[in-house]
Amino acid sequence: MIGSRIASLGHYQPASVLTNADLEALVDTSDEWIRSRVGISTRHRAADDEPVDELAAHAAAKALAGAGLTPGDIDLVLVATSTAIDRSPNTAARVAARLGMGSPAVMDLNVVCAGFTHALATADHAIRAGSARRALVVGADKMTAITDWTDRTTCVLTGDGAGAAVVEAAEYEDRGPAGDAVPGIGPVVWGSVPEMGHAVRIEGTPPRFAQEGQTVYRWATTQLPPIARSVCERGGVDPAELAAVVLHQANLRIIEPVARKIGAVNAVIARDVVHSGNTSAASIPMAFSKLVERGEIPKGAPVLLFGFGGNLSYAGQIVRCP
Repeated sequence: MIGSRIASLGHYQPASVLTNADLEALVDTSDEWIRSRVGISTRHRAADDEPVDELAAHAAAKALAGAGLTPGDIDLVLVATSTAIDRSPNTAARVAARLGMGSPAVMDLNVVCAGFTHALATADHAIRAGSARRALVVGADKMTAITDWTDRTTCVLTGDGAGAAVVEAAEYEDRGPAGDAVPGIGPVVWGSVPEMGHAVRIEGTPPRFAQEGQTVYRWATTQLPPIARSVCERGGVDPAELAAVVLHQANLRIIEPVARKIGAVNAVIARDVVHSGNTSAASIPMAFSKLVERGEIPKGAPVLLFGFGGNLSYAGQIVRCP
């Protein structure tokens, strides 16, 4: 059977770092207040002349190099973002142009913080269907460009960055507990709560990020753990077998209780939010790439990726560590 697998990962963050002390000079806040409520100490901020597609292209180039591939080896580019300014050319087309690709299919997906896991599932489906051979999947957002710097409840959260994965066709690997064939990227579990979509918004002219923090917190910590466990079930993995859990890096007070309720007792828990803030669609691939780069996950080990946020959308899958 043919499925797909992640061949390599890459990530990129702008050089400028915004500390909690820097934010104290902008709004009525403090390092202690920020750390105790969201767990963030620093975040990266892109320059005004550093657009989303540039962030994405840096991460994509690193992922391509890690797989030993050239831009011409890619026939599908999917970019998850909610902060692209222009409608056309889309971000995926601009990434392809920056990298000098040939004639790939290019698509943007806007599922906000759950964008990368939606895009990863879309690439997996395209490869399984035979309409793509090798895909570049990127999550990239410039959240600081849509931040209201007078709102102390949201301006302390946001950061900029990008993460990317090369996804390619692969035969199922014999790794299951019963000797059954297991894909490199497992089946997706996805959905949304449309009637609560107002809880996370990027609206207006110019667009600004806003959210109902307590609503999101209650939903995430109570409703998402059983959904995440169903992702493990569909992927044929017991939560205790997970080597790592990479949730959307929204808030440490969400990440830690959700991971605990999943039952991932032996897993490394990604906590990149501490140093990167909430980077929306970039957060999962960026955190995953860093864990792999540091050698914290064994090759071939099962990893839970689970995105959630805007639209109150969610999507997750079990993947094997490249």
